[in-house]
Amino acid sequence: MTDAATDNRLRLDIWLDVACLFKTRSEAQRACRGGKVDVNGQRAKPHRHTQPGDRLTITRTDGHTQIILVKALAAKHLAKANARQLYEDVTPAPRPEELELRRAIRADTRQLPRGSGQPDKRQRRALRRLRGH
Repeated sequence: MTDAATDNRLRLDIWLDVACLFKTRSEAQRACRGGKVDVNGQRAKPHRHTQPGDRLTITRTDGHTQIILVKALAAKHLAKANARQLYEDVTPAPRPEELELRRAIRADTRQLPRGSGQPDKRQRRALRRLRGH
């Protein structure tokens, strides 16, 4: 741990990367700038400091929300198994309707031939209907 970690504060984008919640720090920064990460109910910028006890809400690309409680800080990369000890995932289990919707979306996207590129207009509309948008 560095001085920042012993100070009991660490940049949010660094912590998200070290905790293996995002693949890279730049991906974590992009999510923060895009409003996908909230800290204690407030929209968070990448440079915001995080500390143990903070409650993070992360909106993932597939639309589901992940709720994380920060338990510890680390400024250097850890093995993924050790990184999981930095936080507690308190995300509620998905409802049966949500599970069925995810299965339907996955099944529909598998129908596209591999390498066919993006879905056409009709396929996009069908996906939107499935998602309820």
